[in-house]
Amino acid sequence: MKRPLLFVALLLLVTGCSTTHDSKPGDSRWRPRPGIAWQWQLTGRVDTSVDVPVYDIDGFDQSGTVVSALHDKGRKVICYLSTGAFEDWRPDAGKFPKSVIGRGNGWEGERWLDIRATDVLEPLMADRLDMCREKGFDAVEPDNMDGYKNRTGFKLTAADQLRYNRLIARLAHDRGMSVGLKNDLDQIPRLVGDFDFAVNEQCAQYDECGDMAPFIKADKAVFHVEYELPTSRFCTESRRLKLSSMLKKYELGVWREAC
Repeated sequence: MKRPLLFVALLLLVTGCSTTHDSKPGDSRWRPRPGIAWQWQLTGRVDTSVDVPVYDIDGFDQSGTVVSALHDKGRKVICYLSTGAFEDWRPDAGKFPKSVIGRGNGWEGERWLDIRATDVLEPLMADRLDMCREKGFDAVEPDNMDGYKNRTGFKLTAADQLRYNRLIARLAHDRGMSVGLKNDLDQIPRLVGDFDFAVNEQCAQYDECGDMAPFIKADKAVFHVEYELPTSRFCTESRRLKLSSMLKKYELGVWREAC
């Protein structure tokens, strides 16, 4: 039987079952709340049958048809992009001048970008975000957002990183999509207001999950994965901290073991 909308709203309020924030007037951006389950698959054919409300998939590799199929199943879909590193296999790789391409970041075919060069990078990233929007994605996961803490080949500062990360957040918001802060733990207190959720890798292994607290306190989801620890080593703490945690393999295929 179809329940009246008022009844459903009251039920959600009482049970705490809502998985998104209420939108501000005129703002329809998706706002995932702490504890919401997710799937992160960046390689292989996307398995749309995983029973979770959120998927994070590759923005270049996956089509709008895949996004629509997930929407048809009631999922929200996050567009994975690398915004802080050059990837030599992407279709727009030829548009990046050599002057902004630095040292390798440890992954084959990837090199850090000079995020100070916003005159070059802003239009390139805007084009990528346009692609995400046109494919129907609800949100963006911009990766490699902590170059200033790494050996990039450029003299990047914390201020450079803050400026660039806020630029990416604004570009996503301008296109009606929410955006997550990837890692960059030290700058969370200054960036939590600019981002709608966080994505973290291995905070349990490095005893850093407490650093995610500002997002949880702001009622914003923290999507978290571990690669090397068994779930018995981190899930109890993850539940206490209200993180959306799971165990994945480094290749980020279909397999997952959720808390």
